Amino acid sequence: MIVTLIEKMYSFLWGDLVKIPLPGGSSLGISLIIILLVPAGIYFTIRTRFLPVRMFPDMVHALVEKKSDKNNLSAFQTLIVSTATRVGMGNLVGVVAAISAGGAGAIFWMWVLALIGSSTAFIEATLAQIYKEKDPLYGGYRGGPAYYIHHYWEEKQGRKRKKVLLSVLFAISGLICWCGISQVISNSVTASFENAFNIPPLYTTIVLVAVAAVIVLRKNATVKVLDFLVPVMAVCYFVITLFIIATNLGSMPGVFKRIFEEAFGIRQVAAGGFGAVLMNGVKRGLFSNEAGSGSAPCAAAAAECDQPVKAGFVQALGVFVDTIVICSCTAMIMLLAPEDLVSGLSGMELLQTAMRYHLGEFGVIFIAATLFMFSFSTFLGILFYARSNVAYLFGDNWASQTGYKIIALVMLFIGGIAAYTFVWDLGDVGIGLMTIFNIFMLYPLGGKAIRELKNYEEEKKIKKV
Repeated sequence: MIVTLIEKMYSFLWGDLVKIPLPGGSSLGISLIIILLVPAGIYFTIRTRFLPVRMFPDMVHALVEKKSDKNNLSAFQTLIVSTATRVGMGNLVGVVAAISAGGAGAIFWMWVLALIGSSTAFIEATLAQIYKEKDPLYGGYRGGPAYYIHHYWEEKQGRKRKKVLLSVLFAISGLICWCGISQVISNSVTASFENAFNIPPLYTTIVLVAVAAVIVLRKNATVKVLDFLVPVMAVCYFVITLFIIATNLGSMPGVFKRIFEEAFGIRQVAAGGFGAVLMNGVKRGLFSNEAGSGSAPCAAAAAECDQPVKAGFVQALGVFVDTIVICSCTAMIMLLAPEDLVSGLSGMELLQTAMRYHLGEFGVIFIAATLFMFSFSTFLGILFYARSNVAYLFGDNWASQTGYKIIALVMLFIGGIAAYTFVWDLGDVGIGLMTIFNIFMLYPLGGKAIRELKNYEEEKKIKKV
């Protein structure tokens, strides 16, 4: 019954809400999420006057902002938190899923979504900063969509509210999404270890959950471990990818040709092929960079910034680095392998087969070990996101915080032995619902973030004079 409900919700959010006929008898199915995300990305890109391009130097500069209180997180640390969730599940597993279901062309649409999504990420992260509040349990600050939606309705109605329905719905959707991601984590890790070492999924799952429990069930588990783990593993992965590209340099033009040809369905033989490419590129692109979904603002709110826009700059830069740089690394690893070798493969088997081709058995082991480390960073990241949402729903108490951690660990166990498709569906349902509640509120609230951007630019001009 639960599986059926999730499948129906998935179909409503990600299924073909509108169908556009295409030449040759095929059609382009456009889902509700695409209808929400793409126009919002274009709208905020125009409203911010193409911020991802125009303000790129400011984005980089915002990373080095210092904090005055050691208990607070710097803008760079919040980028590490959001990157932790993206690099593991989005950049490895998400790209693999996109290419498995939509072919090489899905990567092109992931790039497009990242370019227009950067502006959306800026808006939501800046709003999270504007409406952040002190965190009495963990110290520092907290916030996110549940909080800025709540404050919007309080301001609109001119009175204090204990709870706001849209905020409650967002918070619940977020907790569902992050439980779904917990499943994706263990599902992918067990698959990679089975491919690399022939270890049965149950054994890997038990070890993964046991180690995760030791880490996260501490009373005040922090994200300090991510400060070291995320940069190291991201750099190692990037270096390995550069080596693979360097040894296959002559094949690169063919790879880009394939991406662009498949992006527009030129190489797609089956009817509706273009729709599958576009849908999977956008779907996995959202899962990867999170722009518009409301996840990253939960981290952005925790940053100590002298101006709210600086947190927005950092998260906008995060979308760029995540998709344009690191997601492309995963894509190149798979697409530089011979098509006949990886044809018909999906999931981690696809990525590990490609790595075996490039680096032999070391490549298979490297991906398994890397994914294992990425999994802990992702798990810590999503539990950091969950903090503020659990607090919004249940108040400031350790019982509810610990209770959600236990639920996430249970989902981590279930994911290790569950079917691949079902695992993704639960995460997609959660992130889809989050996106609906968040995007609708960004339009009326976005003006505040735009005003903060204008104030920042005016102060910048004055300093130059």
